[in-house]
Amino acid sequence: MRSDILTFAALLVAAHGAPTPESVFERMLDLLPRQANVTCPATPNPMPKAAACPSVKTMPDPFLYLDGKTRVQSKEEWYQCRQPEIMKLLQEYQYGYYPDHSKETVTATRSGTKLDVSIATGGKTATISATVNLPSGTGPFPVVIAIGGIDNNSYLKAGIAVVTFDYGKVAADSNSKTGSFWTLYNGKDIGVLTAWAWGFHRVLDGIELKVPEIDAKKSGVTGCSRLGKAALAAGLFDARIAVTMPMCSGVQGAGPYRYSLSGQGENLENSKSGAGWWTSSGISQFVGKSTQLPYDAHTIVAAIAPRAVILEQGASDQFTDSKGTATVTFPAAKAVYNWLGVGPQLGMAIPKGGHCDMSGYADVLPFVQKILQGKTTTRNYDDLGSWKAMPEAYPWATDLPKGK
Repeated sequence: MRSDILTFAALLVAAHGAPTPESVFERMLDLLPRQANVTCPATPNPMPKAAACPSVKTMPDPFLYLDGKTRVQSKEEWYQCRQPEIMKLLQEYQYGYYPDHSKETVTATRSGTKLDVSIATGGKTATISATVNLPSGTGPFPVVIAIGGIDNNSYLKAGIAVVTFDYGKVAADSNSKTGSFWTLYNGKDIGVLTAWAWGFHRVLDGIELKVPEIDAKKSGVTGCSRLGKAALAAGLFDARIAVTMPMCSGVQGAGPYRYSLSGQGENLENSKSGAGWWTSSGISQFVGKSTQLPYDAHTIVAAIAPRAVILEQGASDQFTDSKGTATVTFPAAKAVYNWLGVGPQLGMAIPKGGHCDMSGYADVLPFVQKILQGKTTTRNYDDLGSWKAMPEAYPWATDLPKGK
């Protein structure tokens, strides 16, 4: 695999502008060596309904295609075939289909710390307002785009800009279908997590257009709890994002569907009944049948590779499944990252605090600095503390593909 794989997002933006999700992986493939003997198995069309999906009690094999019989053989095949299939199945079953950004026209204006991003498509226009917080100095600075609050001071002192926006004005945290996203895409079967992810992306567009003090090629996204779920979606759907930082994200984020080991027992059933608008209708067919989901949280994280992800879960989080995320999702996704040769790009942080404790942002900062600033750290982000990985939850990791 080419050594410059981690720069593909910057190359895409420079050559084509902000990529659409569908084109991200097509263009990425152009940067990878093609194996003449790689043939992608056909993705079922239409994709199978829950009743046709086998029940798998452990974390599903991420190398197994949707056809249920073909398995990835090489790293190039992962990028050429399986990763794009995962993107399709996640949109089909969880997020809804991300809007075609190539049909949007994005402009921006800036006045001091206020950045207004205007998006026009289909004869309609919507605006997202963001606040730009810059470190002292001249820059250009890397940036973390955050929703719901972040420890600004720690990041600004470290020379990292922080840009925030009001996610509720992008899409209300309800089934009301109000906000700038729905102004443009009303009637679409898309989850609010995807709408918030779209907000991250359009703010990043505005930064590229109007904030020269920021190096938009060195960007991170973050949020906590339901906003951590959105941050994970944001990292998944935009290859420009260098580091994804989902904090205490739980189910529909980095928390496993199949295992509930700590917290209040958050699962697909109670999360879908409590806030059904977070995801599209596609996942509703799996309520009561979560073992038939053809993916789990580790699949979402693995699909972001080779880009960086730092998972954070407070050890005392009383709500989301910190132990399941740390001992099941993280090591299962890490097996894929290691196999791809980018293991250091995935880390796990387990600070002592509870749910959305603001100290978590300082705890992950050294990892973020490593990715965005090239700094070294002695912190071991593979350390699970008193918890131990559960290899019985991902048995396929003892039989990784042998191809290069």
